[in-house]
Amino acid sequence: MRQSCPMNSPEHSLALATAGRQQAELATLRRRLASMLYEALLLLGVLALTFLVPNLVIGMVWQVTPPGWLEWLHVYVVLGCYFVWYWRRGGQTLAMQTWKLRLVRAGSGEAVSLSRAWLRYTLAWPSVLLAGFGLAWAIIDPDRQFFHDRLAGTRVVLLLKS
Repeated sequence: MRQSCPMNSPEHSLALATAGRQQAELATLRRRLASMLYEALLLLGVLALTFLVPNLVIGMVWQVTPPGWLEWLHVYVVLGCYFVWYWRRGGQTLAMQTWKLRLVRAGSGEAVSLSRAWLRYTLAWPSVLLAGFGLAWAIIDPDRQFFHDRLAGTRVVLLLKS
């Protein structure tokens, strides 16, 4: 069942304001979680190419292993560049394109700024890693938004056929 927006609500104007007048509505929790699962599978390839391969080469050529904190920083930066680049490029990662989802600013429905995209990405780490607290937050949130979306002032909307 889709969450829809009443005709006179701010969410309705959000739905009509997104990306080039393409109609949208708030995405359901189930659809966003399915997109996240698909995204995790895609990220395995991204990390294999940008993290595993360089670390193997460094280990084989120089026989060194980077410290753990540096490896986590590398993962954070690589994934951050992936997400922020896609969110700024059109509001959609590869998985979001498949599931017809788009990230927009809450209230206006405009594309997210660079700083807001990095803020959302950074807030998503504890949201997911603290036993999924930020994801479970959507169960009690009135708009079914994740905690990091609520804090960053973003929304994930479902694109409708125009």
